[in-house]
Amino acid sequence: MQFKQTALKVRDFDLSVKAEDITDDGLFTGYGSVAGVIDSYNEVVAKGAFRKSLADLKAKRRKVPVLWQHRSGEPIGVYDTLSEDDTGLRVEGRLLVDHVSQAKEAHALMRAGAVTGLSIGYWVRKSSYDEKTGIRTLLELDLVEVSLVTFPANDEARIDAVKFKLAHGELPTLPEFERLLREAGFSKTKAAVVAAHGLPHLLRSESGGASDASGSDFLKALLAN
Repeated sequence: MQFKQTALKVRDFDLSVKAEDITDDGLFTGYGSVAGVIDSYNEVVAKGAFRKSLADLKAKRRKVPVLWQHRSGEPIGVYDTLSEDDTGLRVEGRLLVDHVSQAKEAHALMRAGAVTGLSIGYWVRKSSYDEKTGIRTLLELDLVEVSLVTFPANDEARIDAVKFKLAHGELPTLPEFERLLREAGFSKTKAAVVAAHGLPHLLRSESGGASDASGSDFLKALLAN
């Protein structure tokens, strides 16, 4: 059985590049996606899943930018080559180390081993689900962007991934939202209350007590968007 899925997703992979493989002028290679491997979400990317997407990019002569930590306003380079082989989606990137300050910093961090991951944003266009095994096979994917990330955790609960979802109009899970509130300044208890019951419940329970100002400001801004 096949179906279409329109939600934008994030997927992390180990960059698997040694310091000596990153050239002085910022060239690097790696895999933005690995085919045939069942991940922690019981999903597996099929070989050739990016074929149509890569063909479309080539036909449009559109370069895919190297983004920093999924920040669309911070491109730090370009991918000169995107291709699929038996391993998966192979990328050849070029950091603009002579022209973009963040690219120079990213280059140094990669060579030091502090930045070790690639993370892709993509649309699922076609997939199949095996009810016996519970495994979903991603058959056709549209590539949106490829980022350099600090932690290739293969975990959509990572804060950068949660912000990425919200920026594209998607809702995070309760644990993801709770982590985001904690980062914004809420205490562990209050973050859990807001995530599970909403802001009105927290305000009623405050009984005139002091509130987390930074967390409240963040939530107001979030709800206003």
